[in-house]
Amino acid sequence: MFSQVLSSSFLQAEAAKGYDAAQLVVETHRRIVAWLHAGVTLPQVDNQIARILDDLGAKSAFKGYKPFREKPPFPSHACLSVNDCVVHGTAAYLDRPLKAGDLLKIDIGAKYHGFIGDVGWTYSIGEPTPQVRRLMDVSKESLRRGIAKLQPGLKLEEFAKAVQGHVEIENRLHLVRGLGGHGYGRELHDGPFVSNTVSEPGNEWADGKTKCKPGMFLAVEPMVAIGTGHTKPDGRGWPVFSADGSMTAHHEHDVLITDNGNRVLSEGMDELPDVITRV
Repeated sequence: MFSQVLSSSFLQAEAAKGYDAAQLVVETHRRIVAWLHAGVTLPQVDNQIARILDDLGAKSAFKGYKPFREKPPFPSHACLSVNDCVVHGTAAYLDRPLKAGDLLKIDIGAKYHGFIGDVGWTYSIGEPTPQVRRLMDVSKESLRRGIAKLQPGLKLEEFAKAVQGHVEIENRLHLVRGLGGHGYGRELHDGPFVSNTVSEPGNEWADGKTKCKPGMFLAVEPMVAIGTGHTKPDGRGWPVFSADGSMTAHHEHDVLITDNGNRVLSEGMDELPDVITRV
């Protein structure tokens, strides 16, 4: 009985830390959105995010991160990816200021009181075209539908079925292959891998059969492109680009599996404006 109580208390404490870390990242997004405008450069955006994290008592979980031998340590405080850059954009990769018509993906990872928060969102600089507005909306809705399938006892492939069904079957857009979400907690990346697409011939997703269990922390994140699900051949740098240069969107929530369903720890992101009108 004591061990069960201890385990329950531990999980409650971890859930509280996970919520606090996720909400700190939500607050960082909230502040950067209030500051963001056309004419700023990615280094300026990155420096502003660093200042916000410091003000909130947190540190970037991305800067200096090195998960792959073939890549250098990540050099920026946040992933800043513009237009055809899907994810992992560095502050130095784009040498011009942001301008009206740009689609900026901001992915912020922070370590706060020993726990990770990892939340990404897409912002249009100025009013988006109808095609880009649809891209953004489909990406967000696919995330919402996928999260609805993250239930105790259900396999992770149910998440992918919901996401892929909305993006590719209903809306004829493309999920970027080879990228997806992940488990996390006190470390930035952990198993399982959470694909946005179901297993395909020659590309089996072993973790798709993993069942959601109470206590699992998952950072789930569809990456959607207008023209293709393929990316340009990987160099030795960080940014990932759509193969055809088409616009891309990325939305990511932190989710905790509970006994009764799930809890979106990064709640509040959907209420933030995703069109930056200060152009």
